[in-house]
Amino acid sequence: MLNLDDVPDTELATDELEEVVMGLIINSGQARSLAYAALALAKAGDFAGAQAKMTQSHSALNEAHRVQTQLIERDQGEGKMKVSLVLVHAQDHLMTSMLARELIVELIALHEKVH
Repeated sequence: MLNLDDVPDTELATDELEEVVMGLIINSGQARSLAYAALALAKAGDFAGAQAKMTQSHSALNEAHRVQTQLIERDQGEGKMKVSLVLVHAQDHLMTSMLARELIVELIALHEKVH
C-alpha cells in the first residue's frame, strides 16, 4: 500500500489516490472480517482465540485509520483532495467496520458472561 509520508504534499495523482483508497477498503474489510471471526470463536467458547482475532482486527483497523487521518491532514478542510465515489465508499467501509468492531466487543463480552 502506498505510504502517504513518501508522497510530496502536492495533490495525489489519480492512480496514487486509488491505491490509498484500496488500502482503506482492504484494511477496513479485513478488520471487520477478523472481528466476525472472533465473534464466531466466542460463540464456540474459544475466548482466547476470539481475543487474538480481535487484536488482529484492531491492527488492521488502526492501519486504515492511519491512512484516513493522513488524507484528512492533507486536505486540511480546504477541498485539496479529489473526492470520488470510491473514496466515499472507502470511508463508508471504514466507518461500518469501526461500528461492527465496537458491537462485536460487546457481544463477545456477553458470550463470555453467559458461558
